[in-house]
Amino acid sequence: MSARRVIILGAGKIGGAIVDLLSETGDWEVSVADQSAEFLELIPTDRATHLIVDVSDRAQLTAAIDGHEYAISALPFFLNPLVATVCRDVGVHYFDLTEDVETTRTVRHIAAGANTVFIPQCGLAPGFISIVGYDLTKRFDRLREVRMRVGALPQYPVDTLKYNLTWSTDGLINEYCNPCEAIHEGRVVEMLPLERLESFSLDGMDYEAFNTSGGLGTLCETLAGTVDRLDYKTVRYPGHCATMRVLLEDLRLGERRELLKDVLEHAIPITHQDVVLIFVTVSGWRDSRLTQETYAKKVYAHEVSGRLMSAIQITTAGGICAMVDMHAQGKLPATGFVRQEDATLADFMDNRFGALYA
Repeated sequence: MSARRVIILGAGKIGGAIVDLLSETGDWEVSVADQSAEFLELIPTDRATHLIVDVSDRAQLTAAIDGHEYAISALPFFLNPLVATVCRDVGVHYFDLTEDVETTRTVRHIAAGANTVFIPQCGLAPGFISIVGYDLTKRFDRLREVRMRVGALPQYPVDTLKYNLTWSTDGLINEYCNPCEAIHEGRVVEMLPLERLESFSLDGMDYEAFNTSGGLGTLCETLAGTVDRLDYKTVRYPGHCATMRVLLEDLRLGERRELLKDVLEHAIPITHQDVVLIFVTVSGWRDSRLTQETYAKKVYAHEVSGRLMSAIQITTAGGICAMVDMHAQGKLPATGFVRQEDATLADFMDNRFGALYA
């Protein structure tokens, strides 16, 4: 069987990790596109064909995507509607990593009636977390509550924020500033970010968690009418939320997102020494008894495909590669808009890329 042609849009930390994972298998003929020659030079040419493309230019983007079977966007969320539109125009399967709710709604609209598949929100959260959460809900006769918690944290925090940049700064700011979907008393509602602070411990470590946007993906729609309460919170080390409130609310940097991005990227270093924490708890009735089940996992940075990958690279790149691979194997709907929870946890974990979570 000949290799399938895939193009990765974006040669940053996550895009480069996706290239590494797919190219190593020999089952994918990989191209990678970015407007930065400097970023492209970091990716070996024996792993992917390099394309210098202004991804905001429709003509350039169309020329780059056309002729491939799959397109994976590792771009900032605001570029994805154009990518999805081009994929529909040229008949290419579309996957992205967006956490942005409005972008996902736009992609869903573009996917209506398409002959190819559109699967946004792949990765960790949204992404794998929705697959886990939905799998747990199916083990109950009647649901009460679904709590979903995810954190990408430095193993060795040293600053006041107790945080290092591990992925897209635009995506991080989106999570901290945009409204958060939830289900409360059986109704879909919007909540404010950085609210409903809670504390918990896992494996002897103390953490805090608070509302952030986008992590639920499409689960509010999927579980509406079946659960009393559903929420998603981001996990950080204690004290992080209070410091972010000073920046976003007291100093009003939430109203000046480009300035906030510049401040964060100037002041906070990236790290490959990180840990991803995944914590999902579902309660409900089974055999007439109120019962609770929990999924808890930590994923650490380690060597993959011959190089050190951070935990957020492993989980994010592994998540989207698993979804692409599962579609190619016929384990997901062939066309149209597909939700993360349309994938079964068993199929995901059985996949060679999903196995990175194990």
